[in-house]
Amino acid sequence: MARQIIEILSADEIRRTLIRLASQIVEEAPDLSQVVLLGIYTRGVPLAYLLANQIEMIEQVKVAVGALDITFFRDDLDQIKTRTPQKTEIPFDLTGKTVILVDDVIYKGRTIRAALNAVTEYGRPEIIKLLVLVDRGHRQVPIHPDFIGKALPTAKEEKVKVYLDAIDGKDAVELIKLT
Repeated sequence: MARQIIEILSADEIRRTLIRLASQIVEEAPDLSQVVLLGIYTRGVPLAYLLANQIEMIEQVKVAVGALDITFFRDDLDQIKTRTPQKTEIPFDLTGKTVILVDDVIYKGRTIRAALNAVTEYGRPEIIKLLVLVDRGHRQVPIHPDFIGKALPTAKEEKVKVYLDAIDGKDAVELIKLT
């Protein structure tokens, strides 16, 4: 089977998308000092830091950033590719905060369901919102992002691959079709 790779977002388009998403967070947050960005490993973490930097450029306010590993909160560990768990880094209490979970792609919603369970181990936020760079549809659980960089309807057999400079040495989003 051959693969067809289609670039969905270039590095410049990702940059502009992150500026827009950061602006949306600023518009919706009445008090940025109460906002926490929690990146979900792997690519949600650098996205959270990029968003925090962008918010600081817009508003001159530092937003707290943490990193969340949801490996042991998943209900489908037996069905997914095994990976080494990362260290969750939340050096602050989440109680009463506006937590924005940040991830690269939302598909079935199981990662986010696990993230919601994991967050409760670190406090009781006032509100939890979800930001994703790409929403590809096909949910198995009733979860919908509050902030979406790009809505990309896909077929189930297609794959969406996000590349971020901090991890992959380049910024891009690709759709991989099997032909």
